[in-house]
Amino acid sequence: MDPVAAKYIGAGLACLGMGLAAIGVGSIFGNFLSGALRNPSAADGQFGRAFIGAALAEGLGIFCFVVALVLMFVL
Repeated sequence: MDPVAAKYIGAGLACLGMGLAAIGVGSIFGNFLSGALRNPSAADGQFGRAFIGAALAEGLGIFCFVVALVLMFVL
């Protein structure tokens, strides 16, 4: 296999993590809204935790993006 083709395949696989991070953020906020509609009095206490979870998921997505850029332009 051509090394350039392997580099592009690896970068494409690393980019899958960005899509999975987006699915994770959607799941976090979807479950938060579901819980907030069931118990509105507890929604204020959980709002900060929802943002912390979303930030962690987005951080992993950005890390996958950085790995893809490293594979494309450094190696």
